[in-house]
Amino acid sequence: MTGMSGTGKSTALGRLEQRGYRVVDTDLGGWIEHIPRPDGTGTEPQWREDRIDALIADHERSGEPLFIAGTVWNQGRFHSRFDEIVLLSAPVAVMLDRIANRDDNPFGKTTEERERIMADTTGIEPLLRSSATREIDTRKPLAEVVDQLAALAGPPAPHR
Repeated sequence: MTGMSGTGKSTALGRLEQRGYRVVDTDLGGWIEHIPRPDGTGTEPQWREDRIDALIADHERSGEPLFIAGTVWNQGRFHSRFDEIVLLSAPVAVMLDRIANRDDNPFGKTTEERERIMADTTGIEPLLRSSATREIDTRKPLAEVVDQLAALAGPPAPHR
């Protein structure tokens, strides 16, 4: 799963996990490293490729459904190993409202971060859309979004 901030990736993952699916939110737990940008204007998050490779290899061995969520510049390196690439999307106003009202993630609270979200939605979301195999508009009820995601994976594996 991929998508801009505020589209509901973490929320959907939480519900999938409640249903018994294996999920990984790459925003948490050391899955991302920050690499300096070539122009020297800061850093850019990217997946730690060794960790993601091992995660996917484990999934390939087990066959257990796995949902990975994140939006980083090097995610395309793994697309050939994903069964589906699902873009979660919502209008910018909806995303910004969700971000303003969430208390589990501080990103998007400052004016600068909100401006970046708007700019990234214009510049990055079309790239995500072009590589996605499916798109789900997350304005629909959360249960419906999660049902659509679960249908792509089939039933969760028996409890580990």
